[in-house]
Amino acid sequence: MSHFSTLRTKITDAEVLKSSLRDLGITVKTEADVRGYNSQRIRADIVATLEGDYDLGWSRNTDGSFDLIADLWGVAKKHNQTELINSINQKYAVNKALTEVKRPGLSNANVKLVLQ
Repeated sequence: MSHFSTLRTKITDAEVLKSSLRDLGITVKTEADVRGYNSQRIRADIVATLEGDYDLGWSRNTDGSFDLIADLWGVAKKHNQTELINSINQKYAVNKALTEVKRPGLSNANVKLVLQ
């Protein structure tokens, strides 16, 4: 029986996700295995290699969004999973917004980011 959970996300940009993970000091792998309970592994497009024996992974859906795949129980043994996932999502949102602002046509836009 698999211990992996799959959660729907609003993440759609693989490069922004990878740079966001790196910004947080997390090692990133592509096309790699997500480590789970009892040495179980599942393949993912992007993997955040965490301290300990468990990882977070993201797999692309046909609509372009990514699902988060992880053994959440295992991740919680070493990390506050809510804080970890929230910090990744927040960093992704900021980096995605900054990427969008830099697109041609928006170079003169006056943008103010408000973080709560």
